[in-house]
Amino acid sequence: MALPTLRIIGFILGIFLITLAVSMLIPMFTLMVYERTDDIGAFLWSSLITAVTGLVLLASGRPQNAQLRPRDMYLLTTGSWLVVCIFAALPMMQIQHMSYTDAFFETMSGITTTGSTVLVGLDHASPGLLIWRSMLHWLGGIGFIGMAVAILPLLRVGGMRLFQTESSDWGEKVMPRSHMAAKFILFIYIAFTLLGTLAFWLAGMSGFDALNHAMASISTGGFSTSDQSLANWTQPAVHWVAVVFMMIGALPFTLYVATLRGNRQALLRDHQVRGFVGMLVLTWLIFGSWLWLNSDYAWLDAFRIVAVNVTSVVTTTGFALGDYTQWGSFAVLMFFYLTFVGGCSGSTAGGLKIFRFQVAYVLLKASLQQLVHPRAVIKQQYNHHNLDEDIVRSLITFSFFFTITIGIIALALTLTGLDWVTALTGAATAVCNVGPGLGPIIGPAGNFASLPDSAKWILTAGMLLGRLEILTVLVLFTRAFWKH
Repeated sequence: MALPTLRIIGFILGIFLITLAVSMLIPMFTLMVYERTDDIGAFLWSSLITAVTGLVLLASGRPQNAQLRPRDMYLLTTGSWLVVCIFAALPMMQIQHMSYTDAFFETMSGITTTGSTVLVGLDHASPGLLIWRSMLHWLGGIGFIGMAVAILPLLRVGGMRLFQTESSDWGEKVMPRSHMAAKFILFIYIAFTLLGTLAFWLAGMSGFDALNHAMASISTGGFSTSDQSLANWTQPAVHWVAVVFMMIGALPFTLYVATLRGNRQALLRDHQVRGFVGMLVLTWLIFGSWLWLNSDYAWLDAFRIVAVNVTSVVTTTGFALGDYTQWGSFAVLMFFYLTFVGGCSGSTAGGLKIFRFQVAYVLLKASLQQLVHPRAVIKQQYNHHNLDEDIVRSLITFSFFFTITIGIIALALTLTGLDWVTALTGAATAVCNVGPGLGPIIGPAGNFASLPDSAKWILTAGMLLGRLEILTVLVLFTRAFWKH
């Protein structure tokens, strides 16, 4: 790779670090409001270190004749996530007096909107630390939306190519210029965050808790301000607000742009959105009725509890309302399956994404028809878009490496001494960016603090791979990528 290309990537990373340093002013201001000035120094020094590093990268200036090629965006994307995590972990390490391994794990979990945590005592934690964790979610969520729209289509893993219809065409119909599109998405993202804050506050949360949970919901992150997560609030309205904003965060933001620009049917006509919402509601009804029949809950309470937990897992948010691993083997296996589903392409959610399951169903149906009518020409379409060979190949490739990555990480975790349930569900929850796993250690009632450092580093790698949809990272390890 040419030196001018590396210089311009370094220049952009410098801008990111300056932005990160400035964003640390928010937790400092929060600490001043709550008169916890003893923790301000941690953010002040971290901000200075981050800013100086950013200025060093900016010092050489932007190369005049250098331009980023499409393939250079993969290095920029992976590098930006890693560099931001390296510096964003600094204040956590100082405030909590934790090892850098734990601080980096918490930061990677935050910025990839995974929601796995090594922290305990959140109910009495520093407000600066709590707002910083939520901000990492928020920044990571909007960053991933931008990547999903602008970068992943180059690898054809993000699914945006399947939504180039009159209702959701990013390239031509929604917005002619990418920078204008980014402004619209940022505006929508901020608006939903403010609306979520107001809704949580009206539902019964304090203003501070409402803001944190709004950022965690819209980014489908899952960090809470309480060790009990949403179970700390008994008001049903709080739980339903969380469900609504988790779903909002898991829908394609490009369709929000289309709706804002006058296409009122954009969300309603999209196959992925209809499939996602339909799957959620059906799961709520079936699972909620099962819980009602097998517990002492009233039907409405069982439905609400299931709706929160199922939506949290499917949207890869990571909030929890009670310990659902105590509901029995059926529930445990059901939640393990739901871990892989994910939200919609072009959203803040992780996982395999709904559209891949829908496309797989279209291909299965066509294959069965071909067996019955061998000479027939079977038309394969999804979302009014023809499923050509490139799309099918990319879907198979991504799904294969997604599964293989989880398997390899699970095996690696067993080598660190973890039992197979913790290893398998830990690998799945990391790559799918869900948050809690299963079992007594990393289940919804536990956390990742007791895991060995080697396991935490393996899981951070899984979070990054899953968030960047595997191939964006793997392409960096090919010889062809580094050739001129």
